[in-house]
Amino acid sequence: MTTMKAAVIREAGGPEVLKIESLPVPTPQSGEVLIRVKAFGLNRSELFTRQGHSPNVKFPRVLGIEAVGLVESAPGNEFRKDDIVATAMGGMGREFDGGYAEYTCVPAKQVQVLKTELPWETLGAIPEIVQVASSRKRRASADPWWHDFGRAGGRGHR
Repeated sequence: MTTMKAAVIREAGGPEVLKIESLPVPTPQSGEVLIRVKAFGLNRSELFTRQGHSPNVKFPRVLGIEAVGLVESAPGNEFRKDDIVATAMGGMGREFDGGYAEYTCVPAKQVQVLKTELPWETLGAIPEIVQVASSRKRRASADPWWHDFGRAGGRGHR
């Protein structure tokens, strides 16, 4: 397959600026992974970007800060073809095209193999949530205030 379908925005605006277009399938370089996207989540940051509240994002852009799918290609051999993987954030949908497409090409360092039998529609909601939880766990171990923040249901105290 040399082309793919993707939801592209060419300018900030309402939902009508999202257009399904045919684009070339990205070609991964060493250190990158081409993922055949099976599902992705919809996130508030993508809404803000679409509305024009992310001044560093250049258009046209394929949004999507997370995706799950199957490895299509990994030139650096970090993954095997058809590995089930998840990726999130790290510039997706902002610095480079994201998950609102049939394929996305991302840095290998932000891809995680998943050993699961969950359906794609469930997996699609997981990557960004896990990334946030993992980030909070790292913060909690470095700063007790973050631990109290999580225990207090997000309110925190000092």
